[in-house]
Amino acid sequence: MTVKRMDNIGIVVEDMDVVIAFFTELGLSLEGRTTVEGDWAEGVTGLKAMRCEIAMMVTPDGHSRPELSRFAAPSVVADHRRAPVNALGYLRVMFTVEDLDETLARLYPLGAELVEKVVDYADIYRLCYIRGPEGILIGLAQEIGAAAH
Repeated sequence: MTVKRMDNIGIVVEDMDVVIAFFTELGLSLEGRTTVEGDWAEGVTGLKAMRCEIAMMVTPDGHSRPELSRFAAPSVVADHRRAPVNALGYLRVMFTVEDLDETLARLYPLGAELVEKVVDYADIYRLCYIRGPEGILIGLAQEIGAAAH
């Protein structure tokens, strides 16, 4: 049996409204926002007395969904938001954008910080990492050359 698809990736945040605004400016849409709690939520997460606000964002093609979570209970136990690129575990999400320079110009006013610099990879992609709100690490790629066709 093989994997059918990847449904979403989870990102835990402190300020839901700021992060939603950032991903909206990046070009994603808010698909839904709600609070989850109860036996089923506790059963799937292993967290007792769990109460969590979630917001599901979706990319324009409808295939990728970052799920933003803000835990009211229990308290957050670790903070990996400023971990370097070579830290163990899940670290970043990457998006392909139409125009990297234009995207960066729109995101800088919302707190985006370029990690180092924009680079060209083999005349196929222009790539960079940015830190978004709350230090979330995001990769951005613009297809160039043969990849853009």
